[in-house]
Amino acid sequence: METITAYLVFLNLAGFLIMGDDKRRAKMHRWRISERMLFLVSILGGSIGTWAGMYVFHHKTRHWYFVIGMPLILALQIVAAILLYRQGLYHL
Repeated sequence: METITAYLVFLNLAGFLIMGDDKRRAKMHRWRISERMLFLVSILGGSIGTWAGMYVFHHKTRHWYFVIGMPLILALQIVAAILLYRQGLYHL
């Protein structure tokens, strides 16, 4: 359980910081972090941090696939966690 918590904290912090870094890079007209990478971090468990970063840094909030995609990924992850918990495969 502690390993899963540490993993999720790390990925959510990474997702948040990556959103901020990509916003900074965009303002400076520098090399950008790919949207694929932003979604990958979210899919791997960093959806809360990535979604929070979108709104804290006002980044990718005009792209419908981020505005819909990030909360959708989070919702699917919540459903998966509930199903795993009910099957006894995940404990709080």
